Amino acid sequence: MTGGEAWRAGAVQAADSLIQRYNPRGHFIRAWGALTDPSNAGRVIIDTMMNLDLLAFAGSQTGDEKYLNVAVEHAKTVQRTFLRPDGSIPHVFDFDPDSGAPIGPNTVQGYSPTSCWSRGQAWGVYGFTTMYRRTANREFLATARKLADFAVGALSADHVPVWDYRAPQQPYDVKDASAGAIMACGLLDLSEATGSNKYREVALRVLTALSETCLTRNSSRADAVVARCTRNRPAEDGIEISLPYADYYLLEGILRVLRPQDVDRAIDLSAR
Repeated sequence: MTGGEAWRAGAVQAADSLIQRYNPRGHFIRAWGALTDPSNAGRVIIDTMMNLDLLAFAGSQTGDEKYLNVAVEHAKTVQRTFLRPDGSIPHVFDFDPDSGAPIGPNTVQGYSPTSCWSRGQAWGVYGFTTMYRRTANREFLATARKLADFAVGALSADHVPVWDYRAPQQPYDVKDASAGAIMACGLLDLSEATGSNKYREVALRVLTALSETCLTRNSSRADAVVARCTRNRPAEDGIEISLPYADYYLLEGILRVLRPQDVDRAIDLSAR
Protein backbone atom coordinates (compact mmCIF):
# COMPACT_ATOMS: atom_id res chain seq x y z
CA MET A 1 0.00 0.00 0.00
CA THR A 2 2.78 2.44 0.89
CA GLY A 3 5.54 1.38 -1.45
CA GLY A 4 7.87 1.36 1.56
CA GLU A 5 10.77 -1.04 1.09
CA ALA A 6 10.88 -1.93 4.79
CA TRP A 7 7.40 -3.42 4.60
CA ARG A 8 8.23 -5.38 1.45
CA ALA A 9 11.43 -6.71 3.01
CA GLY A 10 9.57 -7.70 6.15
CA ALA A 11 7.00 -9.63 4.17
CA VAL A 12 9.66 -11.50 2.20
CA GLN A 13 11.48 -12.30 5.44
CA ALA A 14 8.24 -13.65 6.88
CA ALA A 15 7.77 -15.81 3.78
CA ASP A 16 11.32 -17.13 4.19
CA SER A 17 10.42 -18.13 7.73
CA LEU A 18 7.18 -19.78 6.61
CA ILE A 19 8.73 -21.99 3.93
CA GLN A 20 11.12 -23.38 6.53
CA ARG A 21 8.05 -25.12 7.94
CA TYR A 22 7.46 -26.96 4.66
CA ASN A 23 7.78 -30.75 4.77
CA PRO A 24 8.82 -31.90 1.25
CA ARG A 25 8.02 -35.55 2.00
CA GLY A 26 4.38 -34.84 2.79
CA HIS A 27 4.09 -31.64 0.73
CA PHE A 28 2.65 -29.65 3.62
CA ILE A 29 3.45 -26.71 5.90
CA ARG A 30 3.45 -27.80 9.54
CA ALA A 31 1.20 -25.78 11.79
CA TRP A 32 2.71 -25.56 15.24
CA GLY A 33 5.88 -25.94 17.26
CA ALA A 34 9.52 -24.98 16.93
CA LEU A 35 11.27 -26.72 14.06
CA THR A 36 13.48 -28.47 16.60
CA ASP A 37 10.43 -29.82 18.47
CA PRO A 38 9.09 -33.13 17.15
CA SER A 39 5.69 -32.52 18.73
CA ASN A 40 3.11 -31.59 16.09
CA ALA A 41 5.73 -31.97 13.35
CA GLY A 42 3.18 -33.70 11.14
CA ARG A 43 0.18 -31.57 12.04
CA VAL A 44 -1.57 -29.51 9.36
CA ILE A 45 -4.43 -27.11 10.10
CA ILE A 46 -6.88 -25.56 7.67
CA ASP A 47 -5.99 -22.09 9.01
CA THR A 48 -2.69 -22.22 7.12
CA MET A 49 -4.56 -21.73 3.84
CA MET A 50 -4.71 -18.07 4.87
CA ASN A 51 -0.90 -17.88 5.03
CA LEU A 52 -0.33 -18.94 1.43
CA ASP A 53 -0.94 -15.52 -0.11
CA LEU A 54 2.14 -14.29 1.75
CA LEU A 55 4.13 -16.81 -0.30
CA ALA A 56 2.46 -15.67 -3.52
CA PHE A 57 3.39 -12.09 -2.68
CA ALA A 58 7.00 -13.00 -1.95
CA GLY A 59 7.22 -14.85 -5.25
CA SER A 60 5.87 -11.90 -7.20
CA GLN A 61 8.28 -9.52 -5.47
CA THR A 62 11.42 -11.63 -5.80
CA GLY A 63 10.77 -13.56 -9.00
CA ASP A 64 11.63 -16.77 -7.15
CA GLU A 65 9.19 -19.57 -7.96
CA LYS A 66 9.96 -21.51 -4.77
CA TYR A 67 7.48 -19.50 -2.70
CA LEU A 68 4.42 -20.10 -4.87
CA ASN A 69 5.49 -23.70 -5.48
CA VAL A 70 5.33 -24.38 -1.73
CA ALA A 71 1.94 -22.66 -1.52
CA VAL A 72 0.56 -24.73 -4.39
CA GLU A 73 1.89 -28.02 -3.01
CA HIS A 74 0.42 -27.30 0.42
CA ALA A 75 -2.95 -26.36 -1.08
CA LYS A 76 -3.01 -29.55 -3.15
CA THR A 77 -2.25 -31.62 -0.05
CA VAL A 78 -5.08 -29.95 1.87
CA GLN A 79 -7.40 -30.44 -1.09
CA ARG A 80 -6.54 -34.12 -1.29
CA THR A 81 -6.75 -34.97 2.42
CA PHE A 82 -9.13 -32.53 4.14
CA LEU A 83 -12.02 -32.37 1.69
CA ARG A 84 -14.92 -34.74 2.37
CA PRO A 85 -17.44 -35.76 -0.31
CA ASP A 86 -20.08 -33.39 1.10
CA GLY A 87 -17.72 -30.37 1.06
CA SER A 88 -17.05 -30.24 4.80
CA ILE A 89 -13.56 -30.38 6.29
CA PRO A 90 -11.92 -31.13 9.66
CA HIS A 91 -9.81 -28.61 11.52
CA VAL A 92 -6.66 -30.78 11.52
CA PHE A 93 -5.09 -33.53 9.44
CA ASP A 94 -2.09 -35.44 10.79
CA PHE A 95 0.79 -36.89 8.80
CA ASP A 96 3.83 -38.96 9.63
CA PRO A 97 6.51 -36.25 9.52
CA ASP A 98 9.27 -38.69 8.57
CA SER A 99 7.57 -40.41 5.65
CA GLY A 100 4.96 -37.79 4.83
CA ALA A 101 2.26 -40.49 4.84
CA PRO A 102 -1.24 -39.35 5.84
CA ILE A 103 -2.49 -40.54 9.24
CA GLY A 104 -5.98 -39.06 9.40
CA PRO A 105 -8.26 -36.19 10.43
CA ASN A 106 -8.17 -34.64 13.87
CA THR A 107 -9.25 -31.47 15.62
CA VAL A 108 -8.23 -28.98 18.28
CA GLN A 109 -10.90 -26.29 18.10
CA GLY A 110 -13.71 -28.31 16.50
CA TYR A 111 -16.11 -30.72 18.18
CA SER A 112 -14.49 -33.88 16.81
CA PRO A 113 -12.31 -35.14 13.94
CA THR A 114 -15.50 -35.88 11.99
CA SER A 115 -17.23 -32.55 12.71
CA CYS A 116 -16.97 -29.25 10.87
CA TRP A 117 -15.52 -26.28 12.78
CA SER A 118 -17.18 -23.27 11.20
CA ARG A 119 -14.22 -20.90 11.31
CA GLY A 120 -12.05 -23.56 9.69
CA GLN A 121 -14.60 -23.97 6.90
CA ALA A 122 -14.44 -20.21 6.37
CA TRP A 123 -10.63 -20.24 6.24
CA GLY A 124 -10.94 -22.88 3.54
CA VAL A 125 -13.42 -20.91 1.42
CA TYR A 126 -11.31 -17.77 1.57
CA GLY A 127 -7.95 -19.53 1.18
CA PHE A 128 -8.84 -21.68 -1.82
CA THR A 129 -10.47 -18.73 -3.59
CA THR A 130 -7.28 -16.73 -3.10
CA MET A 131 -5.15 -19.60 -4.39
CA TYR A 132 -7.33 -19.70 -7.50
CA ARG A 133 -6.66 -16.00 -8.01
CA ARG A 134 -2.93 -16.54 -7.75
CA THR A 135 -2.68 -19.64 -9.95
CA ALA A 136 -5.77 -19.83 -12.20
CA ASN A 137 -5.96 -23.49 -11.12
CA ARG A 138 -9.62 -24.33 -11.61
CA GLU A 139 -9.41 -27.25 -9.22
CA PHE A 140 -8.77 -24.75 -6.44
CA LEU A 141 -11.85 -22.82 -7.56
CA ALA A 142 -13.93 -25.99 -7.58
CA THR A 143 -12.75 -26.77 -4.04
CA ALA A 144 -13.63 -23.26 -2.87
CA ARG A 145 -17.12 -23.67 -4.32
CA LYS A 146 -17.62 -27.05 -2.67
CA LEU A 147 -16.55 -25.68 0.72
CA ALA A 148 -18.76 -22.63 0.25
CA ASP A 149 -21.79 -24.65 -0.76
CA PHE A 150 -21.51 -26.77 2.38
CA ALA A 151 -21.11 -23.71 4.63
CA VAL A 152 -24.03 -21.88 3.01
CA GLY A 153 -26.20 -24.94 3.39
CA ALA A 154 -25.24 -25.28 7.05
CA LEU A 155 -26.21 -21.72 7.99
CA SER A 156 -29.20 -21.32 10.25
CA ALA A 157 -31.96 -18.79 9.55
CA ASP A 158 -30.22 -16.06 11.54
CA HIS A 159 -27.13 -16.24 9.26
CA VAL A 160 -24.67 -16.27 12.18
CA PRO A 161 -22.66 -19.52 12.14
CA VAL A 162 -22.63 -21.82 15.13
CA TRP A 163 -19.11 -22.62 16.31
CA ASP A 164 -19.23 -26.10 14.73
CA TYR A 165 -21.73 -27.05 12.06
CA ARG A 166 -21.87 -30.63 13.36
CA ALA A 167 -21.86 -30.06 17.10
CA PRO A 168 -24.68 -32.02 18.79
CA GLN A 169 -26.64 -28.93 19.84
CA GLN A 170 -26.47 -27.08 16.55
CA PRO A 171 -28.23 -25.04 15.24
CA TYR A 172 -28.93 -23.86 18.80
CA ASP A 173 -25.33 -23.98 20.02
CA VAL A 174 -23.09 -21.02 20.79
CA LYS A 175 -22.18 -18.79 17.88
CA ASP A 176 -18.94 -17.77 16.23
CA ALA A 177 -19.44 -14.42 14.52
CA SER A 178 -15.82 -14.44 13.39
CA ALA A 179 -16.61 -17.44 11.18
CA GLY A 180 -19.38 -15.41 9.58
CA ALA A 181 -17.17 -12.40 8.91
CA ILE A 182 -14.43 -14.52 7.35
CA MET A 183 -16.91 -16.52 5.30
CA ALA A 184 -18.58 -13.36 4.02
CA CYS A 185 -15.25 -12.07 2.69
CA GLY A 186 -14.54 -15.41 1.04
CA LEU A 187 -18.00 -15.55 -0.51
CA LEU A 188 -17.69 -12.04 -1.92
CA ASP A 189 -14.37 -12.98 -3.50
CA LEU A 190 -15.81 -16.27 -4.77
CA SER A 191 -18.74 -14.42 -6.32
CA GLU A 192 -16.29 -12.26 -8.27
CA ALA A 193 -14.23 -15.27 -9.31
CA THR A 194 -17.19 -17.33 -10.49
CA GLY A 195 -19.63 -14.68 -11.65
CA SER A 196 -22.22 -16.29 -9.39
CA ASN A 197 -24.36 -13.75 -7.57
CA LYS A 198 -25.71 -16.33 -5.11
CA TYR A 199 -22.49 -16.18 -3.08
CA ARG A 200 -22.67 -12.39 -2.90
CA GLU A 201 -26.29 -12.53 -1.76
CA VAL A 202 -25.45 -14.86 1.12
CA ALA A 203 -22.43 -12.73 2.06
CA LEU A 204 -24.61 -9.63 2.27
CA ARG A 205 -27.10 -11.45 4.48
CA VAL A 206 -24.29 -12.60 6.78
CA LEU A 207 -22.76 -9.12 7.02
CA THR A 208 -26.20 -7.66 7.74
CA ALA A 209 -26.84 -10.25 10.44
CA LEU A 210 -23.48 -9.58 12.11
CA SER A 211 -24.08 -5.83 12.01
CA GLU A 212 -27.58 -6.13 13.44
CA THR A 213 -27.08 -8.83 16.08
CA CYS A 214 -23.39 -9.20 16.93
CA LEU A 215 -21.94 -5.73 17.54
CA THR A 216 -20.78 -4.55 20.96
CA ARG A 217 -23.20 -1.86 22.06
CA ASN A 218 -22.89 -0.19 25.46
CA SER A 219 -20.11 -2.60 26.26
CA SER A 220 -17.19 -2.19 28.64
CA ARG A 221 -15.08 -3.80 25.88
CA ALA A 222 -14.78 -0.45 24.17
CA ASP A 223 -12.00 -1.51 21.81
CA ALA A 224 -14.02 -4.38 20.34
CA VAL A 225 -16.53 -4.15 17.51
CA VAL A 226 -17.88 -7.69 17.13
CA ALA A 227 -19.18 -9.88 19.94
CA ARG A 228 -20.53 -13.47 19.94
CA CYS A 229 -17.26 -15.03 18.78
CA THR A 230 -15.97 -18.36 20.09
CA ARG A 231 -12.24 -18.99 20.14
CA ASN A 232 -11.89 -22.58 21.37
CA ARG A 233 -15.00 -24.19 22.78
CA PRO A 234 -13.56 -27.65 23.54
CA ALA A 235 -11.04 -25.96 25.85
CA GLU A 236 -13.74 -23.60 27.21
CA ASP A 237 -11.43 -20.79 26.12
CA GLY A 238 -13.36 -17.75 24.95
CA ILE A 239 -17.05 -18.56 24.53
CA GLU A 240 -19.07 -15.88 22.72
CA ILE A 241 -16.49 -13.15 23.30
CA SER A 242 -14.86 -10.53 21.09
CA LEU A 243 -11.93 -11.52 18.84
CA PRO A 244 -9.71 -9.14 16.86
CA TYR A 245 -9.92 -11.10 13.63
CA ALA A 246 -13.71 -10.82 13.72
CA ASP A 247 -13.34 -7.04 13.76
CA TYR A 248 -10.82 -7.16 10.92
CA TYR A 249 -12.86 -9.37 8.60
CA LEU A 250 -16.11 -7.53 9.29
CA LEU A 251 -14.38 -4.33 8.18
CA GLU A 252 -12.86 -6.09 5.18
CA GLY A 253 -16.26 -7.44 4.20
CA ILE A 254 -17.89 -4.01 4.43
CA LEU A 255 -15.10 -2.48 2.36
CA ARG A 256 -15.39 -5.26 -0.22
CA VAL A 257 -19.00 -4.16 -0.71
CA LEU A 258 -18.77 -0.38 -0.36
CA ARG A 259 -15.17 0.52 -1.28
CA PRO A 260 -13.66 -2.33 -3.30
CA GLN A 261 -10.88 -0.13 -4.65
CA ASP A 262 -9.50 0.29 -1.12
CA VAL A 263 -9.60 -3.48 -0.53
CA ASP A 264 -7.76 -4.02 -3.81
CA ARG A 265 -4.97 -1.71 -2.69
CA ALA A 266 -4.65 -3.59 0.58
CA ILE A 267 -4.95 -7.24 -0.37
CA ASP A 268 -4.68 -7.31 -4.19
CA LEU A 269 -7.79 -8.70 -5.83
CA SER A 270 -6.08 -9.12 -9.19
CA ALA A 271 -5.63 -12.52 -10.78
CA ARG A 272 -2.19 -13.70 -11.82
